[in-house]
Amino acid sequence: MIRLDQNPRAVGEDAPDIIEWPPCDLYSDEPPLETDFHRSQIDLLIRLLNHWWRDGQRPAPKGYRQDFYISGNLTVYYNTQQLKSRDFRGPDVFVVLETEKKDRRSWTVWEEGGKYPNVVIELLSSSKASVDKGTKKTLYQDVWRLPEYYWFHPETLEFAGFHLVEGHYKAIPPNEHDRLPSQQLGLELGIHERQLRWFTAEGNLIPLPEEAERQRADQEQQRADQEQQAKERLENYLRSQGIDPNQLPNG
Repeated sequence: MIRLDQNPRAVGEDAPDIIEWPPCDLYSDEPPLETDFHRSQIDLLIRLLNHWWRDGQRPAPKGYRQDFYISGNLTVYYNTQQLKSRDFRGPDVFVVLETEKKDRRSWTVWEEGGKYPNVVIELLSSSKASVDKGTKKTLYQDVWRLPEYYWFHPETLEFAGFHLVEGHYKAIPPNEHDRLPSQQLGLELGIHERQLRWFTAEGNLIPLPEEAERQRADQEQQRADQEQQAKERLENYLRSQGIDPNQLPNG
């Protein structure tokens, strides 16, 4: 995807409408995101994992880690001669483990201790499905040695995953819930309400913050309803015994 620097400057006092864009890193020439479904799906996966593994949780969830980086549609440079003008790709979503969690303009392999992503998720579309299933799969297998590769079509819901076994990709078999376990992340990937979502290793949907808040509110309401029902049952029992519950002494 072609991107422009966000801090342009005008050239010359007499030409305020002519914009000069400062030099910036090269970016992958892959096609732009095709639909709102693709953009929303990328944002969802990134937001969910960042929130699930956020700092300062008490207690921390099982498998919690801080040494990770997740991003999407960001250029990965991997040229062996350390040239940014050659050999670069922009995965839709990728996760790197055992690295510093910080903002980056790009992922440059030789500046990151030689580390490649551990997990990549590509979103299929009619225009680039053949590339994702062919060229990229070969690249990730043979060059990046990417441990886990998944693809998902936000519209048709086609979903598959592969892990590297003795240098070659083997399909990850779905579990009994049709979700694909990620050994790299200790999580599962599966479809929920037509979106690709993260699940815990125990099979629980990892919620968005607003979903978790609604769940907490529902649980509190359920507890309040149960307490009210128990109170009403007790009052009805007392009345059946000829006792007015309103006349009971306090304490």
